[in-house]
Amino acid sequence: MAGIGFELKKLFQKSGLASTVKAYGYAGIICTGPMLLGIVLLVGITFICDHTGATRHNRELLNCMITYTLLASLTVTSFFSMVVTRYIADMLYEERHETVLPSFWGSTTILLVVGGIMYGIFLLFSGINLIDQFLCLEFFGELIVTWNAMSYLTAIKDYKGILLSFVSAVAVSLLIGVLLVLIRIPHVEAMMIAVTIGYGIMLLWDVTLLYRYFPQSESSAFFFLRWVDQFLPLAFIGLFTNIGLFAHLVIMWCSPIHVHVQGGLFYGAPYHDVPAMIAYLTILITTVNFVVSVEVNFYPKYRNYYSLFNDRGEIKDILRAGNEMKEVLNMELKYTALKQLLTTALALSVGQLLLTYLPLGFNDLMEGYFRTLCVGYGLYAVANTMMLILLYFTDYKGALYATGMFAACTTGFTCISLFFPQVYYGFGFLLGSAVFFLICTLRLGYFIKKLPYYILSVQPIVAEDKTGFFTRLGCFLEEKIERGGDELEKL
Repeated sequence: MAGIGFELKKLFQKSGLASTVKAYGYAGIICTGPMLLGIVLLVGITFICDHTGATRHNRELLNCMITYTLLASLTVTSFFSMVVTRYIADMLYEERHETVLPSFWGSTTILLVVGGIMYGIFLLFSGINLIDQFLCLEFFGELIVTWNAMSYLTAIKDYKGILLSFVSAVAVSLLIGVLLVLIRIPHVEAMMIAVTIGYGIMLLWDVTLLYRYFPQSESSAFFFLRWVDQFLPLAFIGLFTNIGLFAHLVIMWCSPIHVHVQGGLFYGAPYHDVPAMIAYLTILITTVNFVVSVEVNFYPKYRNYYSLFNDRGEIKDILRAGNEMKEVLNMELKYTALKQLLTTALALSVGQLLLTYLPLGFNDLMEGYFRTLCVGYGLYAVANTMMLILLYFTDYKGALYATGMFAACTTGFTCISLFFPQVYYGFGFLLGSAVFFLICTLRLGYFIKKLPYYILSVQPIVAEDKTGFFTRLGCFLEEKIERGGDELEKL
């Protein structure tokens, strides 16, 4: 993220409204592009189906297939996402650029194998035909590569190329979808083929950008697994955040408002899923603001403060730098919370009125879910920003506890809400997000007050060499590859 911050700072230093709009636009595309692409594709597919005579069953099945695949791929990649980000940062700091690209293919291979097996088993019992199973699995594989590539794209400076990949993917998907339907291919297969082609284009474009920036080398593809053992809390932080964010959706698929879309394992809850999708869009402003505001303005103060410790700065300079860093952080967090509050209030007032004019079939129950989930997602967005700040200060224990409680409370409260009337179903996620917000607020305040203590006194005296399952797995895979290479040379 620091790499993005440096480039955005250059844009903000340029005067003029156009430069500011350009900086915010790039930040929004980079941070929210893949998710926005998924939402735009879902809306576009629904529009095409509505105007080409698709049955209601086909529309619901398409939504389930795409949504299930999106959530499954996000959950699988979440375990590596933060660890890989830390690995990339360390390698770039050490100027070992040649190790980055091999780690991308190593992490992608593991995710594809493990995730493909698990999701493949699910698809076998999902109740859809073999062609649809293959398309879902293909889509899942493309998403795995895409989500993993986004962890590496923080070092890419070609914003225009990334933007073009997103736009091209959307345009090609919708265009091919219309053409396939017009030549009488069934709606489900036509739309899934179109989506896989669209994400395939974005995948190839992103990988091309990676190859343009990082050099190819013979470095180990699985060396990064040592970082998983070294920073194991980061792996679970990513996983718990994902579970907390999406568990309530899965639970609603088993609730009394569920719809059994296909004989097998495909369930949905349209009355809850549609408001959740729209409410999720209200947090995009905070996501963009974190990158633009916190990263660009806070990071220089943060770097200056820590550099004084590393470069043996005087105590008065350290104290002054610490106060400046805290002031900037407090100001940016307040602005972030205020912007999210205004966005949520606007969504509850104007947004709810606009939804009644959209062909989404909103009723009173859905409007209630939308209001509740808007507040829940707003609390989550601000809490997640504070959790990321904890990661900046390497408070992995605090972030792990906060995200663990977020996942547990969101899941638990949503399950408890099923024993109450249906109007209260959205409160499970709201309460879980409130707990997440409270824990992050208290932990960040406590940690910052004792920041010099954590920097100087908590660090281990002797360097710890943390090796475990993932390090052994990496060594095992490296040995297998070497043996395979030797056997091929003999042949």
